[in-house]
Amino acid sequence: MPRRRIFLLLLFALNCFVSSAIAQSEKISDGKIDKLVKKALQEYRSSNFEKSLITSRIALNSATASKNNTLISRSYNIIAANYNELSEVDKAIFFYKKSLSYANRTDNDSIKYNLYNNLGNMYCFEKKQFDIGIRYYKKSIAYGLKINDLSQVYFTNVNIAWAYFDIGNFKEGYPYLKFIDANNEKYGDESTAVIVNMLHGMYASFQNENDAANAYFLNAIEAGNNSEERSDLSYAHLEYSKFLKKVKRYKEAYENLTRYNQITEELYNLEKLKKASIAGFNLELDEYKRQIDKIENEKISQYQSLRNSRIIVILFILISLILIFLIITLIKNIRFKKKHNLELLKAKEIAEEASLLKTQFISTISHELRTPLYGVVGITNMLLEEHKELSRSQHLSSLKFSARYLLSLVNDILQINRIEENKVVLENLTFNISDEITMIKNSLSFLSQKNNNKINVEIDPEIPEYLIGDKLRLAQILMNLVSNALKFTKDGEVEIKVDLCRIEEKNHFLSFLIKDNGVGIAIVDQGKIFEKFVQVGRKDEDYQGTGLGLSIVKRLLGLFGSKITLESDLGKGTSFSFVIPFEHDPQKTKKIIEEIEVDLTSNEVHKILIVEDNLINQLVTKKIIEKNNYICKVVDDGFGALEILEKETFDLILMDINMPLMNGFETTKRIRLQGIKTPIVALTAFDKDEITDEAISSGINDIIVKPFEPVKLFKIISYLIEEAKNAG
Repeated sequence: MPRRRIFLLLLFALNCFVSSAIAQSEKISDGKIDKLVKKALQEYRSSNFEKSLITSRIALNSATASKNNTLISRSYNIIAANYNELSEVDKAIFFYKKSLSYANRTDNDSIKYNLYNNLGNMYCFEKKQFDIGIRYYKKSIAYGLKINDLSQVYFTNVNIAWAYFDIGNFKEGYPYLKFIDANNEKYGDESTAVIVNMLHGMYASFQNENDAANAYFLNAIEAGNNSEERSDLSYAHLEYSKFLKKVKRYKEAYENLTRYNQITEELYNLEKLKKASIAGFNLELDEYKRQIDKIENEKISQYQSLRNSRIIVILFILISLILIFLIITLIKNIRFKKKHNLELLKAKEIAEEASLLKTQFISTISHELRTPLYGVVGITNMLLEEHKELSRSQHLSSLKFSARYLLSLVNDILQINRIEENKVVLENLTFNISDEITMIKNSLSFLSQKNNNKINVEIDPEIPEYLIGDKLRLAQILMNLVSNALKFTKDGEVEIKVDLCRIEEKNHFLSFLIKDNGVGIAIVDQGKIFEKFVQVGRKDEDYQGTGLGLSIVKRLLGLFGSKITLESDLGKGTSFSFVIPFEHDPQKTKKIIEEIEVDLTSNEVHKILIVEDNLINQLVTKKIIEKNNYICKVVDDGFGALEILEKETFDLILMDINMPLMNGFETTKRIRLQGIKTPIVALTAFDKDEITDEAISSGINDIIVKPFEPVKLFKIISYLIEEAKNAG
């Protein structure tokens, strides 16, 4: 038999009372309908489903004729409740939703609260569509809070806890049980005592607190024996029998199960259900007739409308003829313009093809450059680490600088392309502005010493210690501007000044000034410097650079909603200024800091498989891995990976993507098809955004772009290995 959940009847009575007061202040016919609704409710509460359906059918027909949406909704609600008791789940849901559609046409939030709760019961306990049911319950709570009736919110929390416990999800249900306990004294009553004690018994049984569970179940049964709500008592006996069976008290379990069946049979005898089904059939016929009458009325209305609109038809024909004439004229014009449109379409296709080729070209170039750069940077680092005596070698320093410079060039090209394609999204990170600028100053110390420059920093003490915003993009903007200032200044000074210019709620607007006393920029060139690949001549000296730095700065500031201002005179220097808002929220900052993952490097020795076709990259990656005391094996291609995985087990696989014969995606798919769940990290020269979707679909766990920082690699390795162990 279907379950009646807590406060279903209580809310029926409440809605009847509220709506009755409204109805009686209106016309007499609505007052009579209200009495019929209350009578149907009383019959339902007495389990006289046949009479309840017959009475609610009369009430519904009268309410429909009266066009009273509140009474219609209440009538459908009782009909749905009867079908619920008759185990006609789909019909019950149909009529509940019918009731809700009429309730939504009123401002009666109590009815809406009741209906969302009942739909939650249906989907959780009858349809077993748990997610849908919980959503209905939460909407019910929202309406309970809206009408400021916390007692009803309390009852819905009882239902949610019961729903979670019913499917054995005690962890999710426990917070709702705690809410019930905290509010039981204020909002609990005899109607909830049985179920609340039963829920405590179920949770204590789950916790293996058998004595406490037994006491709670006995309290529930005692409360049920003193209550008129027999269905709740039956559930208490049913759950108690499950507990007794668990603790191997089989005789008592059988007695309680028998008692559950006896109460159920008393509530739902076959003759009563048979009569109720007949009444329900008649009610359904009424519903169909109502739909047919609606269609017939619409047909009659349309027929009368057509009869009274002959003039409109004639006008429609005339307008149609005029439209035909206009269409013929338009066709002629279209044919005339078709040639011009074809040319425009061709131009559009050429532009789209050029854009696609540009993207493909940039992707290919970045991959082809990053692959050898990974080898160059890696081997240079290896030489410097293994031969400390070479740390002062100008040749190795130049090699490393040149490799990193070339890598910077590749990254600049990719960065400008990503910004133009709207692929850059600002992040929210907590940071200290003084620390960030100090780090930038230190990283550019080599460049400042080269040209015998001083970097002066002045930061407004009124700026809060911690701000929230994209510190990485800010650092990129400042690095570009300060490095430019240092390159074009000799034996001079570069000033970095940050002031707090205004505060709007939580946003603190910081004003940045980067000023040098270098060669300056001619007025004729000042309009060009923010364009891509433009390098204006400052005197006749040769300055290195891609011509992308200031273009990137301008576009990144655009993401912040800011603009850059330039002031410069030849021979006197240059200053750039801009304003960026950052959020100051101590609570949010604390939360962000707490969510930062701490890298707890494990001392365990892990076994790593490297799948890489480039011999130099094999050497570099293997050296980095073994330096961390890991065991490492290398294979040249995907087939080699599949072969070695049949014989050996690894903690993690580093997978190159661009390999001959079989690429990294296909290799990963085949590994997953063999049931191997070893974490796989793509170690690739491709830009991460280009391959993320395909990597996820193939079964790759994470992506690292070459060249990379070893610390980042080992952090990901440790995290994935630990995650795999916990999953296992």
